Amino acid sequence: MKLKIPVFLLFFALISVNLEAQQNLILNLESARKHALDHNKNMLNADFAMEKAQLAVREAIANGLPQINASMDYSNALGAKISIRFNESMPASEIDIKPQSNFYLNVNQLIFSGNYIVGVQISKLAQNLSRLGYQKTELEVISAVTDAYYMVLISGESKAIITQNLNNLKELYKKTEALANVGIIEKTDVDQLFVQMNSLQNALSSAERQVELATNLLRLQLGASIETEIELTDNLTKLMEDAEVENMLITQFKVEDNIDFRMLQQQEFMTKKMVDMQKSNALPTLAAFYRYTYKLLKPDFDMTPTNMVGLQMNIPIFSSGVRNAQTKQALIDLKTTQNNKSLLADQLKTQEKQLRFNFNNALETFNNQKTNVEVSRRVYSSLKLKYEQGLISGLDLIGADNNYLRAESDYITAMMQVLNSRLYLEKLYGNIQ
Repeated sequence: MKLKIPVFLLFFALISVNLEAQQNLILNLESARKHALDHNKNMLNADFAMEKAQLAVREAIANGLPQINASMDYSNALGAKISIRFNESMPASEIDIKPQSNFYLNVNQLIFSGNYIVGVQISKLAQNLSRLGYQKTELEVISAVTDAYYMVLISGESKAIITQNLNNLKELYKKTEALANVGIIEKTDVDQLFVQMNSLQNALSSAERQVELATNLLRLQLGASIETEIELTDNLTKLMEDAEVENMLITQFKVEDNIDFRMLQQQEFMTKKMVDMQKSNALPTLAAFYRYTYKLLKPDFDMTPTNMVGLQMNIPIFSSGVRNAQTKQALIDLKTTQNNKSLLADQLKTQEKQLRFNFNNALETFNNQKTNVEVSRRVYSSLKLKYEQGLISGLDLIGADNNYLRAESDYITAMMQVLNSRLYLEKLYGNIQ
């Protein structure tokens, strides 16, 4: 019997698949960060690393808990016999060696081991290090998605400015062309405007590609598919208002808050435990055992007990200097880690000073460019009016237009520098607002 699927069910299924593939995301900066933390693949790997570290702790603890093993054996002497002679005057007696088979149940329990104690401590420190690694990944993902968010807004703003300027120039070109046709304006002015329009059209195409490139990068950081449509609700003006510039300028940097410093500090703790691990190699190890034996094939003569319990102690006595060399190597590793921590602290302080300088410089540049844009806009509007009245040439207007576009571009670049330099400072502080 053939199963027939109604056409309307297939139609709705295809629609649902298509809607799922064309997912739309409407995001402000905060929701973009949250979405990235939930879907970014680096965050998924960080989750796996934490889960693995937790399992490693369980493994280390389980090594000191009772271990139960079972085994079986079978042996066959292939017809061999045991010859027993009580004295030289009597003939030897022969005993057949029968096949034997045994089942063993072994229970082992570690009672004391220095390596076990230190090993559990090291595994817990490694778990703490994985948590710090997770926090670092969070910080990097938030930083990356924020930077990509900024880039989409910057690219879109640049495209909007070029589009508006191109539309204005097209209107002016129509008017100029009409005046040139009746002989009021020279044909050269029309040609100059035409060349400027083509240049702006090329710039607009480049801006559109930049917007698409920035959007694809944002999709990647969000963990979204390439088909996902993204709409950003924040704008550059709002983000600049929310920058909390004053708080950033007075924030005091603490090396201990930096995630890289905290991870290296955790590695120092682990290196100290590795020294203890090498020292513990000189301590005795004590373990208890129980063994149960069941004879599957019994021999004629058997003295093996069914149950057996006991203790086993291993005492290191002489290692020809191996343990001493291993301990000294661990001490060297500890000193190296401590030196690296001190070096990192110095580097972070230098980096913070440079980033703070960059931030202050970006703020100053932004304020200057903001003024330049306003002046360039007024100059362009004034010259445009004079051009329409026939008081200046088209070359003068194009020069003013280029100056205005350059000022707008520098203004947007300065805005991006402020946002990025603030982001880099927050990442260094270990707290992105």
